[in-house]
Amino acid sequence: MVYDGVVLSKFFFWLSKNVGKEHITELSATEKLHALRKAQPNNVGESFGTIAAYGEHAALPHYSSTPESNVQLKPEGLFLLDSGGQFLGGTTDTTRVIPLGNITPQEKTDYTLVLKGLIAVCLQRFPAGTKGHQLDALARMAMWQEGINYGHGTGHGVGYFLNVHEGPQSISPAASDAPLQPGMITSVEPGIYRTGKHGIRLENLVLCVEDETTEFGAFLRFEVLTLAPIFTNLVDFSLLDRTEKTWLRKYNQLVLRKVGRYLTAEEKDWVKLVTT
Repeated sequence: MVYDGVVLSKFFFWLSKNVGKEHITELSATEKLHALRKAQPNNVGESFGTIAAYGEHAALPHYSSTPESNVQLKPEGLFLLDSGGQFLGGTTDTTRVIPLGNITPQEKTDYTLVLKGLIAVCLQRFPAGTKGHQLDALARMAMWQEGINYGHGTGHGVGYFLNVHEGPQSISPAASDAPLQPGMITSVEPGIYRTGKHGIRLENLVLCVEDETTEFGAFLRFEVLTLAPIFTNLVDFSLLDRTEKTWLRKYNQLVLRKVGRYLTAEEKDWVKLVTT
């Protein structure tokens, strides 16, 4: 996870510094990302086909850029990147969205609602035996209050050197008989997609671990594994409560502490700037 956090930090730094100055497209950005990942220790390759989606393309949750659909990235709008690598130490799958220029109030609100959904699941404690569909609504509650929803599951199991989408567990409206158990790695990836405008999805991988046993039984929680910056210049902090603000601050501080030592001074300063 540290290696992949380094990859994503370096990639987004490069993109922010060069968009509008170089001819960068969805496909050339993907090539740059893969080169950075390949340079990391113990990397064996990509864990699935990268989703590099600019502007309205990101409104397609499973978009895949082709020579026919490939577009140039400009210093405006949002860029969504969903990617992952196979490392000897584990398999990664992370989604982040970065602003490439000025953003609209709607983009900022949507991003914040998605972030609230991510945080809600990452923070939740739950009784042993809980199944993924019982947690799915947590990721959607803030959106539902605004009349918004998304049409895919919130999370899938992640295996080691397998197909990334692995059972038996999932977090989805669809009922599952598999309870969440300690040792399971699952994605948490709420999103908002506005056709013809933009798409926003944030994804962390979480590990199910034992929490505590009370008079009401054993409880479990999630430990966040993903270590990639969450950009705060897209956040409407007026929509976050104190607990959410604290989670975001501590998460980005953890990323900077774990990943920062492998970045150049300029890269580290940039990550600190866009996550504070």
